[in-house]
Amino acid sequence: MQGNQAIAEGALYAGARFYAGYPITPSSEIAEECSIRLPQRGGVFIQMEDEIASIAAVVGASLAGAKAFTATSGPGFSLMQENIGLAIMGEVPCVIVNVQRAGPSTGLATKPGQSDIMQVRWGRHGDQSLIALCPATVRECFTLTVQAFNFAERFRVPVVLMPDEVVGHTREGVVVPAPGELEVVDRKVPTGPPARYLPFAADADGIAPLAAYGSDYVFHITSSMHGKDGYSNNDPANAEWRVRQLHDKLARHRDEIILTKSFYTDDMDVLLVTLGATTRAGRAAALEARARGIKAGVLQLQTIWPFPDQEVAAHARNARMVVVPEMNYSGQLAGEVRKALGAGMDIRRVNRFNGTIITPQDILDAITQPALEKVWEA
Repeated sequence: MQGNQAIAEGALYAGARFYAGYPITPSSEIAEECSIRLPQRGGVFIQMEDEIASIAAVVGASLAGAKAFTATSGPGFSLMQENIGLAIMGEVPCVIVNVQRAGPSTGLATKPGQSDIMQVRWGRHGDQSLIALCPATVRECFTLTVQAFNFAERFRVPVVLMPDEVVGHTREGVVVPAPGELEVVDRKVPTGPPARYLPFAADADGIAPLAAYGSDYVFHITSSMHGKDGYSNNDPANAEWRVRQLHDKLARHRDEIILTKSFYTDDMDVLLVTLGATTRAGRAAALEARARGIKAGVLQLQTIWPFPDQEVAAHARNARMVVVPEMNYSGQLAGEVRKALGAGMDIRRVNRFNGTIITPQDILDAITQPALEKVWEA
């Protein structure tokens, strides 16, 4: 199946029963698949008038108790930011798929890009945090979609799945897991008396149970600063607690959220840090480098946010060089790697931003390039 199709199938496997979206290349196949598959499962598919309405509908459906998601690409993702901020502030579980394409603006609508890394993390105003995952294969499009819903439901947070166009449109054979083979997590619901329910009173794990609109639990959610009861509260002490809690609930579960894969790293001295489609080129480049006597290994980042800084540092401990290939101009991933490793590490960037993919040869050229400063500053 195609990567985008696998995302739709993964959402169904995870229990998603509501999709609201607006067609946009290169994500439209997800909407097309959901328009057929969701009604077959008793779910709801709605084509909205735009992306702002789409994410608003998703937030509303989730608060009514449904596992809900949408899919878009860069321009549509830009339009969704304010309501994603609402979902963060209201701790509303939902999944947003951003199939990345080349920009800026409308850019190269059918071509790949990886330039939304920073927008995914910082696209909304204010102090806030979310989870972002990035698949590199069609199989991972399926499994990481399931994981995205699990994280969203467990931690009451929006989760962004951020494949690039190459991965979204790749076709591969996939063995679809049997029901029950992959864990499926449902949100924690309140069990106490409805009259005593506080929608933002966290349990010992840092996560508050979430009731559904229409149930016996009557509750209020607002985008304004609010207290445990969900009603506006502008007290400075309450604001500090609220912002800290939004971050702490993810920080305390960091080790469960961070997902990575490593290839050929047992004896390496050159580390390639990759995400999405660059993982394929990185693995091929590492094998070719080894054939030339260079011990190269690959660290694939499946979780992009929170950033796996500790994992990058641990893998780079014995490396003399780190190479970061990514399909953007400014080295958004490389900047995070540099922060994790410090100024003393030989970090080499491989950037492509013209709508074409990075090749293994591009990466090999960076490994053998003697002028480090020119590579980093280019």
